[in-house]
Amino acid sequence: MAKDRFVEVYSQGVVNVVKIFVDTETGVNYLMGSHDLRVGTGMTVLVDPDGKPVVTPVK
Repeated sequence: MAKDRFVEVYSQGVVNVVKIFVDTETGVNYLMGSHDLRVGTGMTVLVDPDGKPVVTPVK
């Protein structure tokens, strides 16, 4: 079985949800926010204070 490309590393909330996913190939972190998981979900690259993507070291 192939390794998952994206893994969830953080989750907060039940209705108002915030999650962080890491791309296991590049290490780039993505922030997903949703008022309700059925509608209005958005995802973007998570950036540091300098506006650069947050990158988690990958093996």
